[in-house]
Amino acid sequence: MSRFNQTAPTAEDILSLAEACIARLPAHMQAAAGAVRIIVEDYAEDEILDEMKIDDALELSGLYSGVPLIHESVTHPSMQPPLVYLYRLPILFEWAARGDVTLEELVAHVTIHEYGHHFGWSDEEMHRILDMAD
Repeated sequence: MSRFNQTAPTAEDILSLAEACIARLPAHMQAAAGAVRIIVEDYAEDEILDEMKIDDALELSGLYSGVPLIHESVTHPSMQPPLVYLYRLPILFEWAARGDVTLEELVAHVTIHEYGHHFGWSDEEMHRILDMAD
């Protein structure tokens, strides 16, 4: 039985689930993932939604902000720290609407997807990595 049956999971709960997902990755991936900060907010800011041409804030459950590692170089390092945003309410609405995944699985999926943008992982690689993080 999930510990989330009585109250809605908080931002701290979502962050904890995301961090647990990263902690289950192989050591070499954990070390590289340590440079990425995870931020949990209820929704994406209006400016982000407008920029992405998204009308409904519930349609965006996560976002990567930064320069992917495959585009960084020693001579041109990024000045922007890599960030992964997880949007709590869209994640919770999807979790409730689907009913076929645990919250832990859904947060892991969104987390790995956003980290995939940072590392330049393909969809196939993300699926393999998700299997490792289970």
